[in-house]
Amino acid sequence: MSFGRLERTQGSQPMSDINMTPLVDVMLVLVVIFILTAPLLASSIQLDLPKAEGASPASQVPRFVTVVVDATGQAYLNDQPLSQEALATRLQRIGAEQPDTEVQLRADASVPYGRVVEVMGAAQQAGLARIGFVAEPVPPRAR
Repeated sequence: MSFGRLERTQGSQPMSDINMTPLVDVMLVLVVIFILTAPLLASSIQLDLPKAEGASPASQVPRFVTVVVDATGQAYLNDQPLSQEALATRLQRIGAEQPDTEVQLRADASVPYGRVVEVMGAAQQAGLARIGFVAEPVPPRAR
């Protein structure tokens, strides 16, 4: 048995500061929730619209056709290969049925600009004025 001085170790001291980290985390989560839900709340106006026989449903999805020009200059309409004359004829028919149809033009990077203009001209002569050019985004590492 050893007899000696019995020293009491000091326990941890009480903390007199408030830990702000959990408070800041909760506040940031709330800010994100408010940012995401605010546009949803602003556009949720409840209306009881009158009924009419001539009204068309607004849920119609905008129609589009895809025109692809590959590296050889061959044109495809909705994945079907067509000559320039057949493409113009099909676009004329589509333009007559629905003139608000959008043409999504996908052209290979090696296609001459003149060929792309020919396809655009055929679409415009068919009455399809809405032409969208489809491209792929640049990868982040190549920027």
